[in-house]
Amino acid sequence: MRMERVSGLLSWTLNRVLWLSGLFERGAARQPRIMEEKALEVYDLIRTIRDPEKPNTLEELEVVTESCVEVQEINEEDYLVIIRFTPTVPHCSLATLIGLCLRVKLQRCLPFKHKLEIYISEGTHSTEEDINKQINDKERVAAAMENPNLREIVEQCVLEPD
Repeated sequence: MRMERVSGLLSWTLNRVLWLSGLFERGAARQPRIMEEKALEVYDLIRTIRDPEKPNTLEELEVVTESCVEVQEINEEDYLVIIRFTPTVPHCSLATLIGLCLRVKLQRCLPFKHKLEIYISEGTHSTEEDINKQINDKERVAAAMENPNLREIVEQCVLEPD
């Protein structure tokens, strides 16, 4: 009986020490950290996308930042990835193309099952509602990628740097 108490106390103490040190987290406490890790994983993929008309990356132009990526768990295996990007100017004519590049890169490279929603940050573009509809419409995206000229531009933008 005494040995069971000592064993139980030792187990509780070890779990408490690990939990306090951050090495052991219970489900609810672990969840935000996992979502943050997945969001960073997404950001690492999109930050190197090149701007269609400038020699800079979307990260360098601050079109995407770490804070523009949100990941939510749908269920154990599926995640909702939400990107809110900011065009460089409110009348940016290439905002739709940037959204297309984000979608293509993530569809190709994300290592986990996901649903993807891409939006222009609220109030940062003169036609954000129309563009948001376009870049989240599977049929429009597929049609755009059938255009060889557009596909070539997207391929150049999403190409990984050396």
